[in-house]
Amino acid sequence: MTPDPVLVARDVSIRFGGVKALTDVSFDVRPGELFSIIGPNGAGKTSLLNCISGRYLPTSGSIHLDGRDITRLKPNKRAAIGIGRTFQNLALFGHMSVLDNIMVGRHHLLKNNFLNGAFYWFGGAQKEELAHRREVEEIIDFLEIEAVRHATAGTLSYGLRKRVELARAVALKPKLLLLDEPMAGMNLEEKEDMARYILDLNEEWGMTIVMIEHDMGVVMDISHRVMVLDFGRKIADGLPAEIMENAYVKKAYLGEELPGLEEEEAAA
Repeated sequence: MTPDPVLVARDVSIRFGGVKALTDVSFDVRPGELFSIIGPNGAGKTSLLNCISGRYLPTSGSIHLDGRDITRLKPNKRAAIGIGRTFQNLALFGHMSVLDNIMVGRHHLLKNNFLNGAFYWFGGAQKEELAHRREVEEIIDFLEIEAVRHATAGTLSYGLRKRVELARAVALKPKLLLLDEPMAGMNLEEKEDMARYILDLNEEWGMTIVMIEHDMGVVMDISHRVMVLDFGRKIADGLPAEIMENAYVKKAYLGEELPGLEEEEAAA
């Protein structure tokens, strides 16, 4: 039997004044899936991720995580129930160390409060911090950033900062990981490394991933399913091979005028 979806979006629409960023977008993501969202610039991809993570409130429609309606849930509450994300524009604390940035991702998992935390050596706070640091060190080792663990995040190269942001999102122990253009601005070698990390997170760590990415080669190589947006509407979803052959996708990306397509659109 097909498992119940982790994420379900139904008829999600959002407007900013007179601009329709998303119109009636529906899809679902299954457990353990690597689900990619593609589309031209301005198609509404990041707006959709912002609706899922809680940064935007949809004008209409609903979003469910594990059967729970999270449409109006605050972003911090969504993090607490297992939604982690990275951002298209880096959102690290530049003045803090790599280790401290990643530890921020563990914040919602801390059980000690400021009262017993005041008795750091006797109230269990020290043991809890050490346990969380062990988890963080595992992530640092996995993403191969041991050499910069104590470096100030703002001094790192762009590719390394992207990796640190991924580490912070993974530290949250998400059941759903949202990646907004994780390879943007990277050279070929950095892209290959990032693609390997994402694939290992999905296959070895069992994380369900929703990814926005413009590199079609990477998307088609590692995704289980792909959804295509154009002008805020879903125009296709399916297996990567199906998406590559879809006439509407070719028109949206390449501007191809394909025989019979205009008649199909008029009939629809």
